[in-house]
Amino acid sequence: MNPAYWAARTVLASLAYTPRPVADWLARRYTRLLDVAIPRLRRVGYSNLDMTLPAADHKAIIDGVFHSIARILVSFSRFPRLNKQNIGDWIRYEGFEHFDEALIRGKGVLFATAHLGNWELSAFAHALMAQPMHVVVRPLDNARIDAIVESYRALSGNKLIEKKEAARSILKALAQNEAVGILIDQNASLDQGVFVDFFGVPACANVAFAKIAARSGAAVIPGFALWSNAERKYILRFYPIVEMTGDAAVDTAAIQRQLERVIREYPDQWLWIHRRWKTRPPTADGN
Repeated sequence: MNPAYWAARTVLASLAYTPRPVADWLARRYTRLLDVAIPRLRRVGYSNLDMTLPAADHKAIIDGVFHSIARILVSFSRFPRLNKQNIGDWIRYEGFEHFDEALIRGKGVLFATAHLGNWELSAFAHALMAQPMHVVVRPLDNARIDAIVESYRALSGNKLIEKKEAARSILKALAQNEAVGILIDQNASLDQGVFVDFFGVPACANVAFAKIAARSGAAVIPGFALWSNAERKYILRFYPIVEMTGDAAVDTAAIQRQLERVIREYPDQWLWIHRRWKTRPPTADGN
């Protein structure tokens, strides 16, 4: 028996084969259950916001995070039925000229993305609207659920690169002037990252992204699929190329600053409920 697997299958089926308004309603009920069943998620979110945005409406932001997850679930459940003809009902581009400029440089494109907006739909849709890309992923702990997720992610033609031992595959793709998407907003361990100012609080960020950019010469583009209430769809927004200096610490800080600027615009679409600031700077005595 694998209860989590069957629960995931049931959730996906219920969202995939019901009318969109019903699916939206169901998804919000599912994320409400998640919120109640795992209260530490909301506690982590409040703790993060207390450190970084003390004057904000914390409850509204965390409620928005769960609503954002609900939207992700609905769109993800529909991946098998999304294609070039109907993808425009879900998402559109903004800033595509930055991607064109990156391709002209001829050394590949590194998309600096995050758990902001709909990170699953952004890569999936880009493959349908422009061209397939490579996506760096970390396998889920539940192997059967991971198999479902990976099969859905690849439906639009994208190729998955496992995070462990990923550098060689990433460099190969960039050398062929292809695009690679990497999540840059996760906590890093002391031996893998450097501390950067993130919302006024030191956050340990992985330097691997900046090192790969420097080694390959690839163009770095921040890109996020951001929900628009006015349009009732996502906007896949590409930002101007972030020029790299070759200094991993400096470049990592520059990328994180751009990410912070976008999160400040869309605070309820970022995953505040994960432990972004888990790794803390060593104290004066080295502990």
